[in-house]
Amino acid sequence: MYRAITRQIEVTVEPNFLPERSSVDRAHYFWSYTIAIINNGTETVQLRMRHWIITDATGRQQEVHKEGVVGEQPILAPGERFEYTSGVPLSTSSGIMTGNYEMLSESGERFDIAIPTFSLDSPDGERVLN
Repeated sequence: MYRAITRQIEVTVEPNFLPERSSVDRAHYFWSYTIAIINNGTETVQLRMRHWIITDATGRQQEVHKEGVVGEQPILAPGERFEYTSGVPLSTSSGIMTGNYEMLSESGERFDIAIPTFSLDSPDGERVLN
């Protein structure tokens, strides 16, 4: 598991290679990843935007800037947790993902929290991130 904490908001990531959705012959590799966001702070916050940088084993990058996650912009009161699972395809057998969420506090302040950099590894590839 990978973990980052920003302003008392914890983000954990658990990636999982999915061989049943992958094809080595077609250079198509697929991972799911489960993210938990836990508000350990004292103020209610809302996740507004996500920004991902996805890098494959050749160094090719994709950037994603979108509203919310899985169609939601969750609001987390102190002590609350939001969890979701999503997925990512690559044309290489390994890669890395990193990024941040833009949050909005109940006082109207916008701030970013880190998503920990995590490695996407398949049994056919070498580990990219230690």
